Amino acid sequence: MKLRTPKNKTANGESGFTLLETSIAMVVMMVGALACSSLFVFSINNNVGGSERALSMAVAQQQLEQIRSVTFEDSTLNAGTTNLSVTTGGRTYAVQRVVANETNSDNSLKQLRKITITVTPQAAGPNWTRTPVVLVTYRSTLSNGSYLVSN
Repeated sequence: MKLRTPKNKTANGESGFTLLETSIAMVVMMVGALACSSLFVFSINNNVGGSERALSMAVAQQQLEQIRSVTFEDSTLNAGTTNLSVTTGGRTYAVQRVVANETNSDNSLKQLRKITITVTPQAAGPNWTRTPVVLVTYRSTLSNGSYLVSN
């Protein structure tokens, strides 16, 4: 007795994927993967910029604390611009401190000084991540000799 072995037949003449169909599918998947990878690069750069701004804010707050610790008559609060270079956490920041006397409408001096602190990271990757952090505060003296600091 002979055993018959069935032949592999395809139903209705269907066959697998052609080389052309496979190549087109690979190109479509590659375009999608490249789009996703560019989003990852953008998010990494954005996170670097955010951490630089956070560190710049910390430097600016340290500068404000130094100003809060001196009296109103201290030479640190004389009107003018001071440029500093501060290194913290292995990174360098340019700090600009501007102290300006406020005047009344008749141009007489108030007992009020406007203090602006600008901190800019110096080596933080791409230029768009080196945006400065600016803090503005006012310092005044009260008639009874006590001091008031407001943000």
